[in-house]
Amino acid sequence: MTPQSSENIDESVRLEMVETVRRFVANEVIPVVAELERADSFPAEIVEQMRQMGLFGITIPEAYGGLGLDLLTYISVIEELSYGWMSLTGIINTNNMAATLIMAHGTEEQKQRWLPTMATGERRGALSLSEPDAGSDTRAISCKAVRDGEEYIVNGSKAWVTNGERAGIVALAARTEEGISTFIVEKEPGPTFEGISVSKHVAKLGYKGVETVEMAYTDHRIPAANLVGEPGRGLSQILGVLEVGRINIAARAVGVARAAFDAALSYAQVRTTFGKPIAEHQAIQLKLADMATRLEASRLLTRNAAERKMAGLRCDVEAGMAKLFASETALDLSMEAMRIHGGVGYTTEFPVERLYRDAPLMVIGEGTNEIQRLVIARGLLARAQGN
Repeated sequence: MTPQSSENIDESVRLEMVETVRRFVANEVIPVVAELERADSFPAEIVEQMRQMGLFGITIPEAYGGLGLDLLTYISVIEELSYGWMSLTGIINTNNMAATLIMAHGTEEQKQRWLPTMATGERRGALSLSEPDAGSDTRAISCKAVRDGEEYIVNGSKAWVTNGERAGIVALAARTEEGISTFIVEKEPGPTFEGISVSKHVAKLGYKGVETVEMAYTDHRIPAANLVGEPGRGLSQILGVLEVGRINIAARAVGVARAAFDAALSYAQVRTTFGKPIAEHQAIQLKLADMATRLEASRLLTRNAAERKMAGLRCDVEAGMAKLFASETALDLSMEAMRIHGGVGYTTEFPVERLYRDAPLMVIGEGTNEIQRLVIARGLLARAQGN
C-alpha cells in the first residue's frame, strides 16, 4: 500500500468520519450489543449499515472504489467501533488486511479485479495464516501449494480464520517449492466450496458474533494468476501486513479500554457508600487516575505507530509497543472497571463483564504479547547495530 501521510488527509474529513461512526455506534450498536453478544449472532443488519457507510473500503484508494482515507483515520474508526462492540472490528479488519496485501504487492490487474468489491463489502476478505501447528512460528507453515501447469493445488489445514466462512476472498499463506507464498483464494461464502471446507467452528470466551473457524483444503485448485507477488516472498509480505494488523489490535484495545474507563467513571459517580459517591473515596480516585493515564498513553502509542507506517518508516518496534501496551491496558482496565462496579460488575446487567471477556483477545491476537516483546527487543538491537 502506498504510504499516506496524515497531512494528505484533511483533518476535517477525519473528524467527520469519526463523528459519524461515533453516532452510529451510540444509536445502532450499543442498544443491541448485549442481546447480539449473548446470542452469539452475526450482526447482519449492522454489517449492512457498515457497508453503506463505506467502512470496508476506508483505506482502499478511490480509484478502486474505496474512500481513500489514511491509516490514522482507519484506526480512529476502529477505536470507535470497538468502544461499542469489539467484534465489529474483526469483521472489517480481516478485509482490510487482505486488501492491504493486494494493495502493497498485487499487480494492477489483481487490484482492479479484487479491490472494488472488497471496498464495498460485497465480497469480504479474510486472512489465513495460522495453522494448528503453526501460530507465532510462521516459518512452520505446512499447508502446501504445488504448481500444476497454470494452477496450484492446495492441501492443508488453517486455523483461527476470522470471517473464514463468510469471506469471499481469502489471503492464504502456503508453502511452495520456493518457500512461503501468498495467494488469493476466491470462494462463495459458506461452509464448503470446491475443495475447501470449514472443518470446525471455534467456541470462544468472548469475540462473539463473528465466526472463527478452521479450514481444510483438499486438492483445491488456485489459478497461478492468483499468486500475489513473487513465489517464496510470502513471509516478508505477511510481516508487513501484520504490522497493520498489530496497529489495528492496539486501536481495538484502546476502544475496549476507553469503554471500561467510561463505565467505571460513570458508575463511580452514582454508586454511594458510607454516605457519598465512591468517586469521592481516595482509593477509587487513584484507580481512575491510573486508568486514564494508561488509556491516553495507549492511544498515543497507537497513533505514533500508525503515523510511522503512513510515512513509510520502519514500524515493527512501534507497532509491537502499541499492541503490547494497549492490549495489556485493556485487560487491566476491564478488571479495574469490574472492581469499581463491585458485585454488579460480575453480572450481565452491566457491559464490563463483556469487556473483560473481549480484552484477552488483544493480548493473544496478531502475535502474543510474549512475541511482541521479542519483536521489540530484536528491532531495537537491529537499529542499534545500524540494520
